[in-house]
Amino acid sequence: MLESSFGLSFFMKPQKKETSLRYIYLRITVDGIRKETSTKRTWDLQRWDAKRERAVGTKEDAKTLNHFLDTMEMKINKFKTDLMYTEKSISAERIMDFVLGRMTSKATLLDEFAKHNEEVKALIGIDYALATYKRYEIAKSHIKDFILYKYRTEDIEMRDLDFDFISSYDLYLKTVRNCVNNSALKYITCLKKVIYRAMDKNIIAQDPFRAFKKRVTKTNKKPLTARELSIIENTVFSTARLEVIRDIFIFQCYTGLAYIDAYQLKKTDIAIGIDGEQWIISKRQKTGNSTNIPLLPKALKIIEKYKAHPLCLSRNSVLPVSSNQKMNAYLKEVAAICGLECELNTHKARRTFGSTVTLNNDVPIHVVKEMLGHTSIRQTESYAITTEQTIGREMKGLRDKLNPEVKELPQEAFALIRKLEEEIKAIREKYQI
Repeated sequence: MLESSFGLSFFMKPQKKETSLRYIYLRITVDGIRKETSTKRTWDLQRWDAKRERAVGTKEDAKTLNHFLDTMEMKINKFKTDLMYTEKSISAERIMDFVLGRMTSKATLLDEFAKHNEEVKALIGIDYALATYKRYEIAKSHIKDFILYKYRTEDIEMRDLDFDFISSYDLYLKTVRNCVNNSALKYITCLKKVIYRAMDKNIIAQDPFRAFKKRVTKTNKKPLTARELSIIENTVFSTARLEVIRDIFIFQCYTGLAYIDAYQLKKTDIAIGIDGEQWIISKRQKTGNSTNIPLLPKALKIIEKYKAHPLCLSRNSVLPVSSNQKMNAYLKEVAAICGLECELNTHKARRTFGSTVTLNNDVPIHVVKEMLGHTSIRQTESYAITTEQTIGREMKGLRDKLNPEVKELPQEAFALIRKLEEEIKAIREKYQI
């Protein structure tokens, strides 16, 4: 916000006592409103240039005073510019508060972290999930341990945060805490939110993350191949416990539901869709986005299998889903029994649906996006991992195009192709894909 007028001047006030030694004052004027304060510096009136508002002469004491006044003026102008860039109102009072240090907060990092986490806790089920609150609590614990480790104190003032603090914390997480790069960045992102919240509250002015540049390490989160999925489906387990875990995992592979959404899936979430078939019609717990998923035959078979399970009846749930920790632990046993070298977890099932079950079977990516409940196509694109099967299929098509022996197709082949194209078009129109 621009001010209509701004003035900054240094001057000496008349004194009752007849002496040439006087205090130098600073005057700030904004839109006709004036604020004054002493610079706490005294100077000889005979060696003061009222027009230049500076000490006269080339002696060292005059140079020192002028340097002090120049620095003060430069800092005030910078603060005024910062206010303008951040679209905050410029007033004589606000600038004078800056000069007198009244804007400097004594707020500490752990106090602000605690306040932030309490806000998140109050919004659980509204804007945040319980898991998000727990993550911020763990991040606060890591910060507390780091401050004690590096600074030998229990807390640190927000105004003391700088690039060295951020980079040292990053090093601490990777060395002392043994975090991999992506895990370290998750905790640093939690810290960043707390710091930016403090900046919004004018607790601190400088962004300590300004020079901190770190990137997430790309991980190759491969889905199951069609062969691996088939092995898991057809393996016979000797214990009912592992059979239930396998079935829930397969259900996720054919619906794309995340663990928490499979856990919370109610019988009332199964409804008749636009095509007259059964669909899952609900919302993602993580984002609140709608997920409308037509149920494939294998998913329907699993629903039917567990409709009378005691846990499903008591919770009115579709499946007897255990805790995520148990699911992932038991899935390791499933992988070992099936002879699979890949790691099985609940999220791999979601990726398998997004890639192997849908995209690799030519379901358009914008349709997969809607079923997965993604907010953007970019999220879904990370699921579109090209498999060897897809590469082989596409290369076979290329070979056929480049093979001169098949350039002249018989009329029956063209007729069959046209018939198939019409059938595909009818299916797309029916399912609106």
